[in-house]
Amino acid sequence: MPTSALAAAVAASANPTNAIVEALTKAIVEHRLHPGTKLAEQKLADHFGVSRTLVRQALFQLSQNRLIRLEPARGAFVASPSVMEARQVFAVRRMLEAEMTRAFVREVTPAKIKALKEHVAKEKAAVARADAASRTELLGDFHVRMAELMGNEVLAQLLGELISRCALITLMYQTATAAEYSSDEHSGIIRALAARDESLAVQLMTEHLLNVEKNLAFDRKVPSNDLSMALS
Repeated sequence: MPTSALAAAVAASANPTNAIVEALTKAIVEHRLHPGTKLAEQKLADHFGVSRTLVRQALFQLSQNRLIRLEPARGAFVASPSVMEARQVFAVRRMLEAEMTRAFVREVTPAKIKALKEHVAKEKAAVARADAASRTELLGDFHVRMAELMGNEVLAQLLGELISRCALITLMYQTATAAEYSSDEHSGIIRALAARDESLAVQLMTEHLLNVEKNLAFDRKVPSNDLSMALS
């Protein structure tokens, strides 16, 4: 979205601070804002057409979600998760999503299965056209979609925050080919859910998250990017 259109969207929002948070989160999740990128307050204020106060509020919210880090006298930077943090995030996801999968099986319906299949179809389309940004977002959203279909807004929010952190982790450590297997694994999870096979569904979800973590290349060089290009 061009800067002028983005600024207009933020200005038209009922809550400009949240609009800025959403725009920056989207840029991080879609791998347009890379770990370590400096988020200069004035540059962001100019970009969004708002005051530095609103930008400062948005950056504080993002720091609470661990998507950025605030450094005294230096400013804000997109977070750069350590290897230990990466492993801890995936450990939490496995615990949380195993229970979510069990609960989903108990209340599964044909409509919910249809919604998940439609989501996976979008994932596969993004993979086929090599659309890295859409693929990344959709693969993460599969897990949030499960929580949404259960009607559990708190779980969906928690997963959304964890998966946003995972987007940084995969950007830093995931190889280009590793992400392509996730969509097929999602399809396998859906088949187990549709069959109401709780044990298999939990096993496949756990293996899926383990596979994502296993395929992270922790010795990979961290990429960098320009703020203006990332938000353009």
